[in-house]
Amino acid sequence: MNQPFTKTLPADLLAGVVVFLIALPLCLGIALASNAPLYSGILAGVIGGIIVGTISGSSTSVSGPAAGLTAVVAAQIHSLGSFEAFLAAVLLAGVIQILMSLAKLGFLAAFFPSSVIKGLLWAIGVILILKQIPHVLGHDSDPIGNKSFLQTNHENTFSELFKTIFDFSPGSAVIGLSCVCLMLVWDKLKFLKNSKIPAPIIVIALGVLLNYFLDKQGDHWMLDPSHFVQVPVANSIRDSLRFMTFPDINAFYSSAVYIAGVTIALVASLETLLNIEAVDKIDPRQTVTPPNRELLAQGVGNILSGLVGALPITSVIVRSSVNINAGAKSKVSTIWHGIILLASVLLVPDWLNKIPLAALAAILLITGLKLSNPKIVMQMWREGKNQFLPFMITVIAIIFSDLLIGVLIGLGVAICFILHSNIRRPIKKTIEKHTAGDEVLHIELPNQVSFFNKASLENTLKNIPHGGHVLIDARNTDYIDPDILDLIVDFQSGSNSQKIVVSLSGFKDKYPQLEDRINYVDFTTKESQTNMTPEGVLKIFQDGNLRFREGLRLTRDIDRQLLGASIGQYPMAVVLSCIDSRSPVELIFDLSIGDIFSVRIAGNVVSRKVLGSIEYSCAVAGAKLVLVMGHTSCGAVKASVDFLCNRQTVAEATGCANLDSLIWEIQKSINHKECKHIKDWSEGQKEDYLNDVAYRNVLHTMAKIRKNSSTLDGLVKRGKIAIVGGMYNISTANVSFFQTHDSGTLDSENKYTAMINKFIKNDAVKKFFKMFS
Repeated sequence: MNQPFTKTLPADLLAGVVVFLIALPLCLGIALASNAPLYSGILAGVIGGIIVGTISGSSTSVSGPAAGLTAVVAAQIHSLGSFEAFLAAVLLAGVIQILMSLAKLGFLAAFFPSSVIKGLLWAIGVILILKQIPHVLGHDSDPIGNKSFLQTNHENTFSELFKTIFDFSPGSAVIGLSCVCLMLVWDKLKFLKNSKIPAPIIVIALGVLLNYFLDKQGDHWMLDPSHFVQVPVANSIRDSLRFMTFPDINAFYSSAVYIAGVTIALVASLETLLNIEAVDKIDPRQTVTPPNRELLAQGVGNILSGLVGALPITSVIVRSSVNINAGAKSKVSTIWHGIILLASVLLVPDWLNKIPLAALAAILLITGLKLSNPKIVMQMWREGKNQFLPFMITVIAIIFSDLLIGVLIGLGVAICFILHSNIRRPIKKTIEKHTAGDEVLHIELPNQVSFFNKASLENTLKNIPHGGHVLIDARNTDYIDPDILDLIVDFQSGSNSQKIVVSLSGFKDKYPQLEDRINYVDFTTKESQTNMTPEGVLKIFQDGNLRFREGLRLTRDIDRQLLGASIGQYPMAVVLSCIDSRSPVELIFDLSIGDIFSVRIAGNVVSRKVLGSIEYSCAVAGAKLVLVMGHTSCGAVKASVDFLCNRQTVAEATGCANLDSLIWEIQKSINHKECKHIKDWSEGQKEDYLNDVAYRNVLHTMAKIRKNSSTLDGLVKRGKIAIVGGMYNISTANVSFFQTHDSGTLDSENKYTAMINKFIKNDAVKKFFKMFS
């Protein structure tokens, strides 16, 4: 939830000051590393703060000249022959970015793997540490904003570190190390960490004071001008206009400018989208930056940069990280940093040039330590090689090249892992066994089927055995790549030679080159009913209940089911179940239309009318199985127990005049003696008891069917049908099947009767009841 503006303003203003202090040398250093005028870096920082910050939808991202673009900028300035021609390309790049925003291309940000984003953050942290150590010690031969491995002074990151051992400034080292220590202590001491003044402001103040003190200690401790911020100084505000450069309009007649504009737009947009994803991840409030709005903001910023002589702009991870660490709450800090940058460069450039680079490097070094937290490496390691390797390769590639090349290498590696994963597990595959005995390999295509899925689908189709049956299911698919469609068409055409039966579903409406057809039987037919046995039907029920529990229902064509049902009915079984709304039989056993006769009555009891329905189902319609199915938490059973134990009539308790016969039938499965002690049981014991009564009621119904129907009893004796009981657990969806002896007699004592008798015979219980007798 956003806090009121007045409450966040103090924190934002202080954070803006911190970002300004860091941005100033970075803007100058990046301009120097890009072989561009120093003032172009300052202008880019001002535009990135004020203009882009105002339009952007991010509350923490800070834009400005980016180290990741230094190589591109330097190459394009050299290629175009002048900085003025380069500015024309920057202006064009801004226009292209606005067009990208209008085309909603910001969605590309969602495709950057998290392993690459985390690798980017961790690599930036490591680079900040490696690059700032020389500056902390006063070895300032490389611009402070440069992050590339290969440097403009023909050294690299590690050779520069080695040279620092032999070439450093004692004064800068004192300032830099003191500032590092202060930053470390600040984070450890609670009263300092919770203070409203950000540590970097105190660090800069300490750096300036130490320099003032060291300046009086003699030449050995004095700092050279190269160890300070070096802002171009104008004699007046009007005089500062001479530092501005304007685009060469004639450059638009050269095709090279358009190529450069497209290059800058693509590279700057990629870096921006990557950075806003990374910034959102480290933002404690986990805000989400609208990518299309960010592209619009960057486009406007780069148009203005091209017009006034500034470097191209992107979102910058280092400044954004500093902004977050400084406690920024809204975009006010970003805008404020741009305002201070403009005002200070125009009004007090001499003051800025008194800030030691060592103090600024100390702040960046601590920022690097926070970004390169070892816990992130351990987290990526625990997530497996598919995450760890792209992460680590991204880190190494960025450290040994530059941000852009390193990220592209990381993306390439991540894509390779995605492709490898798609080859192994891209498509959902299940083996379905249908009513008629057909075994079908069901291939369910995902929502979007791209060329990434081609290798996996091709391997799957190649491995279908001779004489197999496959169903390719596109019912949940919105898009199929033309290459995939060609693959399916070719497979279907060549399937006859392998005697492979191919069924298709979900293609006809969207893909006319493929016609839906189901070549297996997905409902009970006269032929399949004739070939079934009672044992086989029971197995179908068991398998169907397992599929129901696991969410793997068979794929059926509703039109074919309806057509088959209109011709006739050949059910495999009749199910006598309760009317309870939580026990829908066709769903529980994953059955098709026409597979069963369903008789539903409260308490799954039997009467002459019910018996007549079951007799017709088996003797006339040919059903091979009678399933009597009770269920747990049965309301009819609970009511029957309550009425019996409380000696109430059904009419008195419910006002229903026609329930008596049904309740009396269920009560035949209840032992009257059990009512004496049921009030002393726990809720768990009562629930178990009621479920046991439901179980006894199923056994009673099964026995009554045999006893009262000579027709069904004769079919059982001849092995034509089987009568099976089942208990459906409404909590687990599992059905437990059971059968009685051929005589249909019930055991005189079951487990709950034994429990009750044991309870009654217990000595402590006897003494308890004797007290009230």
